Amino acid sequence: MSFRRRLTTATGAVLLTLAVAGCSGLGRTAVGTIEYETEREVGVMVTSPSVKGCHHLAPSGATKVENNTMVDIVLYPTRDCRGKDSTYLPADTGDEIVPDTPPWRSYSVIH
Repeated sequence: MSFRRRLTTATGAVLLTLAVAGCSGLGRTAVGTIEYETEREVGVMVTSPSVKGCHHLAPSGATKVENNTMVDIVLYPTRDCRGKDSTYLPADTGDEIVPDTPPWRSYSVIH
């Protein structure tokens, strides 16, 4: 094998390794949309949210949520995705709060 061919092969291997390493750092998302309505009846749509972390809803909170993603989510009445009064919302379903209960203010993705 010639020196030039070995150099080309080695360069290709390095570039492939860098490409794979770069792609592994990409954040995974919940494919689809999460749509919700605020207490002020304003509609909001979030497209493909990250599967990591806690996601805040509008400051006034959400009274109705449609989970049109391929993963389940958990809704919380707090801004920090904590608390005992959470609501599990499976993929491709929706829910709304019971009258006289606090709105949802955050959600997390189950993956």
